[in-house]
Amino acid sequence: MTGDPPLPDSESGWRALGERLRTAREYIGYSQAEVARALDVPRPAVTNMESGRRKVSGLELAALARLYHRPYEYFLGETAHPDDPTVQALFRAARVLSEQDRQQVVQFAEFLRSAGRAPEPKSEDEQP
Repeated sequence: MTGDPPLPDSESGWRALGERLRTAREYIGYSQAEVARALDVPRPAVTNMESGRRKVSGLELAALARLYHRPYEYFLGETAHPDDPTVQALFRAARVLSEQDRQQVVQFAEFLRSAGRAPEPKSEDEQP
């Protein structure tokens, strides 16, 4: 996979990747058996990936990223997946929307970002 970021090449790097894989799997609610079926590997292979004892190929990581709805780079520690409850709620809500509705949500978010910071609400003392 030309152009993909390199996979970790240290024991701690593989453990960190495994932890991200486990967290993403649990967040989306899949069992290790379901992931193993999706990847066409034995279930113990998923256990070993998540513990950092088995290296993950670039193709497997790409498949896992699609399965878990996360960017490939997230698993390499190059992008953050916010643990903010608001972001998680938006993600859960957007998953059930049509593609067209998700695009509208993205456009609205971009509008809000470009509009700048919302004004602070007036205090009770400042109300007319």
